[in-house]
Amino acid sequence: MTTWVENPAGGRDRGPRAVARAWVEVLVRPRQFFQAGVAPGDQAPGLVFGVAVAVAYTVGLFAFVPTRIPEWALGPGVSAALALAAVAVVIAPAALHLTAALQTILLIVAVPDRAGVSETVQVVAYAAAPCVVAGVPVPAVRAGCALYASALLVVGLREIHGTTTTRAVLAGAIPATLLFGTAFGGIDAWTALARTAGVI
Repeated sequence: MTTWVENPAGGRDRGPRAVARAWVEVLVRPRQFFQAGVAPGDQAPGLVFGVAVAVAYTVGLFAFVPTRIPEWALGPGVSAALALAAVAVVIAPAALHLTAALQTILLIVAVPDRAGVSETVQVVAYAAAPCVVAGVPVPAVRAGCALYASALLVVGLREIHGTTTTRAVLAGAIPATLLFGTAFGGIDAWTALARTAGVI
């Protein structure tokens, strides 16, 4: 699950510009992006992309909701910097690979003939693209990010693993709920919207 290749056949380019281009492409034309931008064994660009999304989300969260900054030593500035470092180095990579591991297990059940684990890691990472702005404390924005990211996950699973939309939805429902609903705040946002609408 941690295989990187230096000169992949296909896959994504490296560098900040490539990350920005991948972000736009996966949001605008996800089907073509997943078909052309995900290569076996080429996890490095996907991992960097996933970490960048998680860091951007955390920066937004801290900027708009300073009370979310951990109360560690040396004040909020140092605490925020340490928290961001932890997200980049430990939390985001671990969450990505754990989610991809769960997704792989579910794919084994739902899609007998499928692509490899490396491709699944990349799909999960790129599907998180909308969550760049999920740190904005507006329920509609967070809910929209979670919904869009879930849809991207389904598209990615369908295209990369050569399955149907129905099977991709069934296989991706739990990972999407855990990652986009819980980690990126989608469930809380939908609950807040439901309360505002008087549904609950």
